[in-house]
Parts: sequence; C-alpha cells; structure tokens
Amino acid sequence: MAALAAAAGAPVALIVALAFPARWYAALAWPAAVSLLVLVDAWRGAGRATAAIALPDSAPVGATLDLAVSVRTDPRVRTAEVALATDPLLALADDGRRRVPLVEGVGAAAVTVTTRRRGTARPATLWLRWRGPLGLTWHQRTLPIGAALPILPDIRPVRQRGAELLRRLAFEGLVAQHERGDGSEFEALVEFRPGMDRRAIDWKQSARHTRLYAKDYRPERNSQIVFALDTARQMSEPVDDVPRIDRAVTAALLAAWVALKLGDRVALEAFDDRPRLSTGFVGGARAFATLQHRAAAIDYSATESNYTFALSDLHGRLTRRSTVVLFTEVTDQVAADALVRAAARLVQRHLLLLVVLRDAELEEIIARAPARPVDITRAVTAAALLRDRLLVLTRLRHLGAHVVEAAHHEVGERLVAAYLDLKRRHLQ
Repeated sequence: MAALAAAAGAPVALIVALAFPARWYAALAWPAAVSLLVLVDAWRGAGRATAAIALPDSAPVGATLDLAVSVRTDPRVRTAEVALATDPLLALADDGRRRVPLVEGVGAAAVTVTTRRRGTARPATLWLRWRGPLGLTWHQRTLPIGAALPILPDIRPVRQRGAELLRRLAFEGLVAQHERGDGSEFEALVEFRPGMDRRAIDWKQSARHTRLYAKDYRPERNSQIVFALDTARQMSEPVDDVPRIDRAVTAALLAAWVALKLGDRVALEAFDDRPRLSTGFVGGARAFATLQHRAAAIDYSATESNYTFALSDLHGRLTRRSTVVLFTEVTDQVAADALVRAAARLVQRHLLLLVVLRDAELEEIIARAPARPVDITRAVTAAALLRDRLLVLTRLRHLGAHVVEAAHHEVGERLVAAYLDLKRRHLQ
C-alpha cells in the first residue's frame, strides 16, 4: 500500500516541478509525507500479537482435519493472516494460509490439512501477519509450534462398520454358532443316524459296541489367521493420495477385529526384502489394541519384495495349518514368478488368501478416449500391465489360492466377506 501511495503522488510531483521549476523541491513533499505516514503506521501497528494452533492427540492416515488457530492482536487490528509450515506427512489446503477476521483484536479460523502417511508430523512454524492501522505496512511474526501430531493406522472402518458387521454375523448365526456334526474339531461320539456322513463312522468303536457310532465334530474356533503385509516399494505408492500399505493396514485391522471377536487367533507380519515385523498370535477382543499399536510401527520401504525369503520364513515358523492373508502388489513378471513359486510351497500346508487393490489409474487410462497418439501408447501399456496381473492372479487361483481384488474403499469389507466365506465352508 505504501508503494501504491508513493506511485500515486508521482504525477502530482511531476506537474508541480514543471509548473514551478524554481521550487522543484516542493515535489518531494509527497514522498516525504508518505514516508512519515509509513513510520507512524509501523509504530502504531507494532503492538503485541500472538497466535496458537491446536493439534489433536493423534489422527488416522488419510483423514482431513480442521486445525483450530486462535489469534490475539491489538484491538485496532481488523484482520490478520496465518500460514502453517509444510510437513512431508501433511497436505495443506490453500498452502496452509487462512484469513482471520478479528473482533476487538481476537479471532479464530481453521487450517485444513490431510494426513498423507503414518508417522509423526512436526509442523515447526506458524506465521502471523497483520496490517498497521493505516494499512500502509505489514507486520509479521514467526511463532514456533513445539507440538507434534502422531499419525496412526486408520481404524475408522472398525469403529464405523465393525459393530454393524457383528450384528449381521449374529443374525446369520456365526457369532454363537455351534454346528454339530460339521466341522474339523472332535466334539463327541454319537450313535450313527440316517443322514449323517458315513465317513464319520468310527469302525473301531462300532465293533466294540456292536452298533454303529460316528464322530461328531464342531467348527474349530481358534483358527490361526496371519496378515502378511508387503511393505516394499510398490506398496508405498499412493492410491487416492494414501499409500497402498496404509490401505492394506486398515483392511487388515478390520478383518483382524472381526476374527478376534469370532474367537480366532491373529498375527501381523510385515516384510520387504526380508521379514521386518512379527507380532506372534494373540487372541481375544482385548488384543486388538496390541495389534493396532504394532501396526503403527510398520514402516515404508524403497526396496523390492523378496517373496521367497519372507514366505519361506513364515512357513517355517507356523507349526499348524493357518490362513495366510497376503497383501501385495504385482508390478513385474520377475516378482510375479517369485510370488507364484513361494505361494506354491505355502499352499501345500496352509490356506492362502491374496489381497490386491484394483489399479483405478490404469483402468481410467484404458477407458479414456484417446486425444493424442501418446494416449494410445499409454492405453496399450496399461492394458498390458493389467493383462500380466490377471495372468498372475489366474496362476495363483490354479494353485489353490483365494484372491480378493477390490477398490481401496471396498477392500476391507470384501476381505471380511472372503474370510467369513472360508469359515462357513470350514476351509481354515
């Protein structure tokens, strides 16, 4: 504003100098007056001012937050502006800037941020600036924040959908289900009745009692579920601004919560070029907090996946038949061949459930009408990548693995549905 005021007086000063050449110095009165007003504005506006931003105790990854900013300045100031320093873990709307209207020098606003990755965000600085009473000068203050924002795995689907899923399971009879005669765990020896499976006849006991007796089974309640998460380079790429691994962690926690409620035992595994995390098996609904805490320690990686090492190590540590839920992303043929070979050994003893996210970006490239020759090249390349992925998933299905492929916002519920289907069919 001061520069505009000085420039506005330039034509007047030129006219005065031309009209009164002997008194040309009178033309300097305008810039001198502007300079004096600037000094007065700077002096009167340099009052005490402060601002503070409120950070929550924690936030889930992929969440959009409105961080409250409070401002207190001289009562003569009508508006102020704040700006939040950038952080690699946060995406700032409007570059983190907000205009704050003030009443008697007090006001508040909200800075909108989106959490991008897990970790601890530490925005170091909050800038505050305001105009002097005459509007000719800006005053700026740099305020250290000194607080941190822990970004944790997203368990909002557990809170939002978990109770609804349990109600649905209770309605279908899976929560309190006690199916006799059909399952994998021995319950009792009963007299054989028409309609029972003849393979359940215990011929030794039948010969001893001179009548037919059969073994009565019930579904096993303490099945072991291992959620193995690939944290390598391809899983760190974003899907709708959130890394794939964070989408996988959210889906795994939702399925783990349901499994714990149904009486199964759950473990988390994480690997890239080698195993990185192993929680061991836990059981009971109270163990979910432990899984959530350990899942927060799953790190991002820039290395390639070593399926042979990771799945062989897991296979060697599992002492009984388990369900292995593998979250990964197939990107090249070499890695795909390694995955198929490792899966072939794993399915000989365990049940493998592979979970992959649909690549909406590639599907969009294929569906988009080409406008330039380069668009055709991109569409052909995208179609080839999707075709290679389909081939790998088909090979895994032929080996006996089960596959869940879903969009990121559906993968949690699709995984729970697949887990429950396997449980109903007593395949675990």
